[in-house]
Parts: sequence; C-alpha cells; structure tokens
Amino acid sequence: MTSMKKHNLLKRFFVFSFLFSLLLGAGHAQGLDQPAKYEANRAKLLSFMIRERLETNHFNHKIIDDTVSEAAFGLYLKQLDFQKTVLLQEDVKKLRKYSKLIDDEMNSGNLELALTGSATLSARAAVVYEMVKEILSGDFDFSTNEFIETDVEKIDYCKTDAELRERWRKLLKYQVLSQYLNQQEDHAPGAGDSSKLPDKPEDKKQQTDEDLRKAARNKVLKTYDQFFSRIAQGKAAESYERLFTAVANVFDPHTDYMPPMNKEDFDISMSGSLEGIGATLKEDENHIKVVNIIAGSPASMQGQLQAEDTILKVGEGDREPVDIIGMKVRDAVKLIRGKKGTEVRLTISKPDGKVLTISIVRDIIQIEDAFIKGTIIKNEKTGDNLGYIKVPSFYRDFEKTRNGSVGRNSTDDVEAELTNLKSQNIKGIIIDLRNNGGGALTDAVKIAGLFIKTGPVVQVKSSDGKTNILSDDNPDITYTGPVVILVNRLSASASEILAGVLQDYSRAVVMGGEHTHGKGTVQTVIDLDNYIPFKNMEEYKPLGALKLTIQKFYRISGDSTQYRGVVPDLVLPDVMSGLKTGEQYIDFALPWDTVNPATFTKWPKCGPDISKLREKSLKRVASDQKLIDMKTAAVRLEEKKKNTLKSLNIDDVRKEIEEARKQNEKDPEASLHGHFKTKSEAKTPEEKKKAFLKEVSEDAYVKEAISVIEDIITADPSCISITVN
Repeated sequence: MTSMKKHNLLKRFFVFSFLFSLLLGAGHAQGLDQPAKYEANRAKLLSFMIRERLETNHFNHKIIDDTVSEAAFGLYLKQLDFQKTVLLQEDVKKLRKYSKLIDDEMNSGNLELALTGSATLSARAAVVYEMVKEILSGDFDFSTNEFIETDVEKIDYCKTDAELRERWRKLLKYQVLSQYLNQQEDHAPGAGDSSKLPDKPEDKKQQTDEDLRKAARNKVLKTYDQFFSRIAQGKAAESYERLFTAVANVFDPHTDYMPPMNKEDFDISMSGSLEGIGATLKEDENHIKVVNIIAGSPASMQGQLQAEDTILKVGEGDREPVDIIGMKVRDAVKLIRGKKGTEVRLTISKPDGKVLTISIVRDIIQIEDAFIKGTIIKNEKTGDNLGYIKVPSFYRDFEKTRNGSVGRNSTDDVEAELTNLKSQNIKGIIIDLRNNGGGALTDAVKIAGLFIKTGPVVQVKSSDGKTNILSDDNPDITYTGPVVILVNRLSASASEILAGVLQDYSRAVVMGGEHTHGKGTVQTVIDLDNYIPFKNMEEYKPLGALKLTIQKFYRISGDSTQYRGVVPDLVLPDVMSGLKTGEQYIDFALPWDTVNPATFTKWPKCGPDISKLREKSLKRVASDQKLIDMKTAAVRLEEKKKNTLKSLNIDDVRKEIEEARKQNEKDPEASLHGHFKTKSEAKTPEEKKKAFLKEVSEDAYVKEAISVIEDIITADPSCISITVN
C-alpha cells in the first residue's frame, strides 16, 4: 500500500472519530466550563475543516505531517514571543515537545499546544511586567559605553530570570534614551518641526532635564502597560487562531486563516467602501507593516506613508497615541479607521529606521486619482513629444460586468489614453507600473493586446497540474511605436505579467530595480461557514475564512513570475535594493519553476540590441546626480540594516541622529518606492494637470526612459511606426 493511500485511510478514520467525538462533546473540552468548552469544540471543528481545505485545495497539495508540523511550530513560536523577551529557554523546551505533534493535534482536534503556549506566555508575561515596572522606576546612566543587539535572529532565549532582566534593562534604556532625545528636541528653543506633532499642548511648556527623563520613562512604561495588558486579556479563540495561522503560513505566505473579524475586514477592503486612510496592513513579526497604499486614497494623497513602513503608534486627534506593537492587525485597523473628516496620527518607522509622526485626514478614496493618468512629456534634447501613462492598478468594475453592462476598467482607460497621446504625434510611450500591486488578470491580458497583434499572454497552472494559456485574440494594435515600462520591487502580480509578456515579445524595454516583487500566485477565499459538515454544528458560526493559493502564473517563455519576479532589461539604481523586499525574502514562498513555453512570434526587430541600450544607459546613469544619490542611499541603507548592534551611549546616539539628519537633507527617500516627492495642493483639474506634469518631468527614471527611447529611434527611425503583418 502506498504512503498516500495509507494517509487517505488514516484521514478517513480520523474524520469519523473526530466528528463523532465533537458531536458527543468529547475530547479535551470535557471538564471545562461552558465558554471554554464551546471554544475548544469550535477549535476542534476548525482544525478539521482547515486541514481538509489546505490539503485538498492548496496549489502544492502538502500533507500536514511531521515536516509541516515542525515548520509550523517555528512560526508559532515567533508569533508567541518574536522578540525573545518573555519566554525563557526552559519554557521553549517545554513547548518544543509539541513540535512534531501539531499534525496529530490537527487530526484529533485536541489542540494542547495552543492552550499550553498561551498559558505559558501569560504566566511569564506577568513576571516580566513586574521586572519592567521595577526597571523603569529608576533612572538610567546614558554616559556608559554599552550596546544592545537589535536583531532577534542573533540572540537566543534567555536561560534565567537574571539574564532576562538584563536584556530588558538594555531594551528599556534604548527606548527611554530615544524618547528622551525626542523630548529634548521638542522642547528645545525654537523647535517647531510640523512633522513632530506634540501629544498635548502642555507638553510644550519649559521642563527640566529631570522632568524630561521622567516623562520619557513614563511614556515607555505606558507602551508596555498596553502591551502586557493585551497579553493578559488574550482570549481562548486567539490562542487557537495563532496556531491555525502558523499551519496555513507553512503552505505559503499568502495562505492564511482569517478569523471572522479579519474576514469582515477583507470583504470591506475588496468592496472599497471603507472610509479610512487607504492602506493595506499585515502582521509582520509582532509589528504592523504597510503592504500597499491604495491609489487616490488619503494616505496616497498625503504622501508620507508608503509600503514597507512599520506603524508603531496610532493617535486620534490630540489624544495620547496607542502603541500597537504586538497588537493583532484587526485591532490596529479598528484604531486607524474612522469617520470621514477626522484625523488619525501615525507614528511610523521607515525602512531606513527613521521614525516620524504623520497626520492623515480620513476620507473616502478620491476615485479620479485612482485611475489611469497620462500626459505629454518633451524630450528637451530633440523636441520630440513622448507619451507617459501611469497605471496605478489593474482595476475593473466586476459588479457592472456581472450585471451585463461595461463598467469602468483599466483596459479601456489605457486604450483611450493611448489614442489621445497618439493624436499628439508622440515618438514613444512610457508605461509606469511602479508600485502597481496588480488587480484584474483580465486587464493585464487585454492591455498587453493593445501592443501586439495576437498571441499568448500568460500561462496559468492550477492545483490539478493543468496549464491554461490566456491569449490576446484581437488583431487590432492600438500603438506600434517604442515602449518603455518602468517597474520596481512593488510591481507585482498583474504588473509582472504585463511587463514580462511585452519583454518576452521584445515589444518593450523594461527598466527599474534589480527585480520586481515576484508575486506569481493566485488566491481564493473560502468561507468556512459553507463547509460545516453537519447542521447541528452551525452553533459554532461564524468560523471565518481560509485564504489559500490555488494557481500559479507563468510567462509565455515558460518561466514563473513567482519568487524571481521580472528582471528588467536595464537595471537602474534603486534605494529599495538595500531592503529585503520581495517574494524571495519571505519564509515558505513558493519556488520559481518553469513549464513548457508557449508558441509565439516576436515583435519585428526594432532599434539596437538590449546590450547596446544598456551600455549607453550605464554611461548616463554614472553621471546623473539623482541616480547616483539613489545608489549611495541604497548602499547606506544596506549597511545600516547590517549594523544591528546599537550604542546606548547618549553621545553616540546624538551623533548618529545628526548624521541621519544631514543625509535626509538630500532626501532621496521620495524615490524609495518610485513615489513622486512633490505633494501639490492643486484643486482644479488644470492645476492638477500641471502638477502631475511637473512631477513626471522631474522623475529620474522617466528622464532616463526618455533617453532610452531616443536611443531606439536614433538607431532605427522606422521604430516610430512599424507595420505588423
């Protein structure tokens, strides 16, 4: 008998015994009070349903066995105490006995690890909280020469309480020192940096050095009051959710268990009806990180909050901000959301470590700003008109499509913009896909069809192993001239499909950082309420949902866009190269692989070889000060990330702050995500048009793209308009 057959027989046996025990209310729920019994039985039902759906529907068809169990335990431990500041080595050793038992617990529904882990964390947290209060009751000596390691991967769990107390002493000293220096700056004569908003008006009054030190300690203590309170108030349901999330994430990072509240958040984000700031968030190693900013949203218009930023605190109006480190994303979202017209203040940490407080006024998404925008830009050297089109996302109104009408979509908007720009005698087109996280696959295929005659666009492989080719069957070509596509590490999914296929056809020159994001998978959301096996189990609703990966994208060349992303033809300096941003840096990301290439006909040869374009581009880049600054900033950021040992000496920290301030005066940060620096207050359509043109014209990547198009035309003037048979 094969191992797979044995597995299926065992699974059927476990399913029968599992459901039978649940119907009888047996298992570890016996002997518990009624609420705990309810949660235990609900978790038992969930463990059965989640395991079934993962093994049956996920793209890679993993079996939840000892190997998956060990991997899930590692993720679970990170969720439990990522900073290694609560548990001791003896606690971890006690929990580690479950490392190969998670698969068995998922089969039986007796989730001992979830309860033991939460109970251990809660008991240890109570002890540590007393340590923290005691340490913060006294002052720190900031003149001593000592250091703290800030990379948790380089430290282990402490062996003893004394060792743990010393770790906390340094951690608290580091945080109090930072807070103290911030308060010194806020209270310095003439301090008036509008980006540092005082928490309360009375905070600005003259205070002694002793007052500032005490205030700094109190602020840090308040942060940990909130942190330990969240641990103490943890619910049984959250204990189980933590384990389910760990198991799901082993399948791949986009597969996740979404509790009922998270499912509600997902539904709201998909409908776009929420009045808030327009940012998608995720939990990332005990922190809340920004995944992407929605085009046309308040956050997008404000301009300072960007993908990869970490949100540390959330404040409402002039009230004291709430520290959200260690908070569940659903609870953080509750604080950030609010009514239109109200203000939210976010304390954020930039990828380079810079911390600032920003103010965003909540509003609904400004729809017009979320759509395709285009403009004419001039090649100052030749006087030629060139077209520029910004594609913020691949949007499509599916509701209207389902009702039989044609809703607004990115394909029609790009086609209309191309037609408009063509009428102004353009010599080339720049398509900007930077920060475009994807959207409707339909539009990636159709937009590609605007630039080629007919042919395959993308291959989609399903979990059953079958590969389907999506093609452009419309022989009409909207534009035949030179095309340059701009990308960065936040160009993902549908953006990678469009850039990749036009690169494969030799239809466009792709320019940007070293690679795009590498998100080449498709997810679906399964509402677990629809899979309840017996009607009398409906008392446990709502059960939430399972978001899981079901398909994978492949280019027509046969290469997957997953993991590696799209490698540009011309690689430009990119501040983001100093960051570990992209699918290849995420635990358990699905690997890059290949399928058979599709049959297609390349675009007629036009202009010089890519190698010649690259040679000329490199010479220009070497003398372009903005691009030089980006490269320098990337190196500096990478070095800063490597330097994880931080001084606790006040003079050293002051010097570091001053050096950072000098570097920020150059401010290449605006190019960190290909984001325009200028934030205009333009209101009228004409003012917005002028501001947009100014922003585009000053962009270093756009300027280089103009030069590349000039190189193409100079080498072969017929490229401006090619006849395709």
